[in-house]
Order: sequence, then C-alpha cells, then structure tokens
Amino acid sequence: MPDLEGGKRFYGELFGWSFQEGEAGSVWAVLDGRPVAQLGRKADGRLPTVWTVYFATPDIQALGRRITAAGGQLVVAPHPVAELGRSGLAADPEGAVFGLWQARRHPGFGIRHEPGTFVWAELYARDTTGANTFYGGLFHHALFAPGADPDFGRAEVTDVFPAEMPPHILAHFRVAGLDEALDAVQRLGGRVQAPPFEASYGRVAVVTDNQGASFALLER
Repeated sequence: MPDLEGGKRFYGELFGWSFQEGEAGSVWAVLDGRPVAQLGRKADGRLPTVWTVYFATPDIQALGRRITAAGGQLVVAPHPVAELGRSGLAADPEGAVFGLWQARRHPGFGIRHEPGTFVWAELYARDTTGANTFYGGLFHHALFAPGADPDFGRAEVTDVFPAEMPPHILAHFRVAGLDEALDAVQRLGGRVQAPPFEASYGRVAVVTDNQGASFALLER
C-alpha cells in the first residue's frame, strides 16, 4: 500500500490489530499475540492496492509447474523470504491473482475464523466451470477430501459486481457485527462497494479501505 502508516491506523481501529516490524519494510498485523495478516509498501505506485490470498503448499516449485500446465501463469517466480519460507504469485486462466507459500519458520495464520481475522476467500470468476477444473485440480485434497472443511468458494462475477469487473479472489475478514463494522469503514475513510447480502457462508459486504484495496466483511 502507498501509505503504510495510514493502513495501520485503518486496520488497527477496524479489527483491533497491533503491528510488528516485518521484512523489507512490511509489518505483521497481530491479534492476541498471533499473526493474522501482513501489510507491505508498494514498490510500484502504478500498481493497484490489493489484498492477496496465499495458498500453502509443501512444494512450491511443483505447484508452480502444475499451475502453468493447467493454463495459469507464474507472475512472480518462487523465491525465498528470509528464513520464513518461499513465496510466489500466480494467476489462473482468467487472470485472478493468488499467492503461493511454502513455509519454513512462518507457517501462516496464527489465528483465523475469529472476529478480526481471515475467515473466507471467494473467487469471482466468469467461467465458473473452468474455475472448478483449475482449482479442483490444484487443491483437490484440501477442497474435496473426506473431512475437508475449506474456507474457499467461487461465484460468478455478476453475482455481486458489474460485468466489467475482472475475475479476482476476495479476502473475507470476520466481524462480530456487520453494520457496526460498515460504519467504522466509512468513518475511517473507506467505502462500501457492495452493501450487505446473504451468502451460503454468512452475511457479507464488500468494502474498500482508505487506500482503495477491496476486501469483504463477513458476519456469521
């Protein structure tokens, strides 16, 4: 994001996060002493400000090969991030961008599914059949194995957004009270992009922060 201090103020008040210094000028967002997200400065001001959802993998190189074989592309090749792990960025066949993470010292979320933390990721696609094939092939065990409890779904772009909206993956953060959280978003300089609606996984609203990054608030 272009204004890291402004982002800390926005999310700190909205979700109750505190912050610790991270790598390369980034900061870890922390709730109850555990990491819940990471905020970083944009290296190129021409790029949009976004939330990126990362998928964990035991072998990032192999997953990268499977992504390209399935019609996706690697946007940023896998690379080490200090002693924390290996990271990369990929795009699905429709251009929706997601992250890849092979853990070493940093396994991922310290807490999730609680108010103020990540709870769900929704892919908004144009070709939902193709999305089922692509993501189902990459993450079949996590999505469909017996006992799997995925926090990932997909819908058509036009279910929520205008038809011209590009396909994308939207991070959802849980809140205890959606209406109160929406009031806070607007008071802190964000805006409501899609007003509350009922989804199969809870009551949702899409918002942007004070720097234009979209995310969803989920009450369940």
